[in-house]
Amino acid sequence: MSTTAIPVSLGRRPAAAGAPEEGPLLDPFGRVHTDLRISLTDHCNFRCVYCMPEEGVPLRPSEEMLRADEIVRVARIAHELGVRSVRLTGGEPLLRSDIVDIVGALSVIGFDDLALTTNGWRLGRMARELADAGLNRVNVSCDSLRPDRFAAIRRRGQLRWPLTGMEAAEQAGLGPVKVNVVVMAGVNDDEVEDFAEFARKTGRIVRFIEFMPLDAQHGWRRETVVSGDQIVERINRRWPLLPVVPETGDRGGTAPAERFVFADGLGEIGVVSSVTRPFCGTCDRLRLTADGSIRNCLFSDDELSVRDLIRSGGSDGQVAMAFRGATWRKLAGHGINDPGFLQPIRSMSTIGG
Repeated sequence: MSTTAIPVSLGRRPAAAGAPEEGPLLDPFGRVHTDLRISLTDHCNFRCVYCMPEEGVPLRPSEEMLRADEIVRVARIAHELGVRSVRLTGGEPLLRSDIVDIVGALSVIGFDDLALTTNGWRLGRMARELADAGLNRVNVSCDSLRPDRFAAIRRRGQLRWPLTGMEAAEQAGLGPVKVNVVVMAGVNDDEVEDFAEFARKTGRIVRFIEFMPLDAQHGWRRETVVSGDQIVERINRRWPLLPVVPETGDRGGTAPAERFVFADGLGEIGVVSSVTRPFCGTCDRLRLTADGSIRNCLFSDDELSVRDLIRSGGSDGQVAMAFRGATWRKLAGHGINDPGFLQPIRSMSTIGG
């Protein structure tokens, strides 16, 4: 089924009662959902300025978090419903002591892609073990190439940690490594060209991400957003870029990043323009929070708990219908640019990236 572009607005919430009882995970706007983000924990050892306050956020008790067997069960049901790609997130997913076991169990389900997003702190020590367990690739968050600025943005840690993690990931075969950079005006936007040069020298794919309103505890300001178009224009002035046109069947066609290669063949960058050019019309993504709730949009507070369903004796069929119901309640768009937009109640670390 084709997924044509739709208006990005809050719109009217569709009734979950009309959810299809068979076929793919479909929403009322014709979008088929094949991508699932699974948050493994709300814990993080960093305190990034765009994610959470310096003192952290209240954490859920451990008994409220999904157990490994519950995560694997939900993922298996999602696969049976047509989900083909899984990304493990957090918080920081590598803080979970059973992460390797979870990766191993998920890898045998049969997903086309099993990836992980990490701050890189433990990646240097764990990359080989994760690869051996069946992980396909990693995204590493790194918002500055300057040690002092890195520490200021992350409020914890050292730049050498993610850099060492990237190298270990490549040596373990978890590539191509993607580097996530949240660009903020007046904070790190003067490093756009530095990161582009980093991509050219290392062969890693740098993805520039627009600053999004995802920390309800801090005031997000539109003037802090550096648009994807501005980023591409700046890099293109120094190193000409060519857009990557996705081939038929290429998952890049529904991915959030617009991809560009350097005209001289030395590397690739991407931009995620969630604020200035939303890609809601082709969104195929669902999220499972660490405490077991399905979220149909990063910016929506509409959640449905499969943890409670499972622990009360719910069947696989009931979990499947929970997925269908959550998908059917998805709105046309995230509404960031609507006058009545409200930031999510949860911070990014408790939702899962």
